[in-house]
Amino acid sequence: MDNWDYVRLARDYRRDLFEKFLLTKQGHPGSIFSMMDIVVALYHGLGGFVRFDPYHKKFIDKVLISKGHATAALYPIMRTFGVLPEEEWDNWGKGKSCLRIFGNTSIPGIDVTSGSLGHCVGVGVGMALCYQRDKIDKKVFVIISEGELYEGSTWEALLLARHHNLNNLTIIIDVNNLIILGKPEDCVDLDSVSAKIIGLGIPTHIVNGHSFGDLFDILKRDTENPALRCIVAQTVKGKGVSFMENQKQWHYYNAMTDDQIAQARKELSSVSA
Repeated sequence: MDNWDYVRLARDYRRDLFEKFLLTKQGHPGSIFSMMDIVVALYHGLGGFVRFDPYHKKFIDKVLISKGHATAALYPIMRTFGVLPEEEWDNWGKGKSCLRIFGNTSIPGIDVTSGSLGHCVGVGVGMALCYQRDKIDKKVFVIISEGELYEGSTWEALLLARHHNLNNLTIIIDVNNLIILGKPEDCVDLDSVSAKIIGLGIPTHIVNGHSFGDLFDILKRDTENPALRCIVAQTVKGKGVSFMENQKQWHYYNAMTDDQIAQARKELSSVSA
């Protein structure tokens, strides 16, 4: 696959999830769409940075979506790999299904129950430390929102990760420059996120979270030279639907006019979406 193939795949996943938003009339499109390219890179990129066991139909490595309101970004990926039964996806929004707006461990392929923010770096540190001590070959990826940097537990867990030099742990921060209340600089200014994490002694890399080239470069570095890392991915909230992009109200699902629905469908069918 070339990079355009990944762009198209991420677009298709956004489109599939948009149709589920219309059925369920709930969800968090802004947050899901901002991180979609990140998870496509993790699971599909260059053969998969998150390793897959096709015989048992399960992933070897762990991915923790700390911004639990966006866990649904993984559902179409789990369907593609056959981890999530097709009928569970088809029934979501129509009938009985295990799928929920917030992810939980009863859903195939979901590694943590999340939603209350600020916990999954700590969970990831615990998993990675266990794997490191028991010499288990598993990697842990934790995706957090920039709003979770308001939580003291996030910084405590980062300090612990650095203390134990957890070279099987990667923290990815989805920086879409909008939290539920608006721009972080208008709430509590986070200033330079990367500088703060570098100050803890954790190697930190700033990437374009919608550039598969950027994402592959840094994730490949992880594979070739395992190390505790933080990836600061600069993204656009609501990526792919113009009237959702960079708009705080699309943190949540909102009712749409017929014209908006038609526009979103058109844009989510575009190669450039």
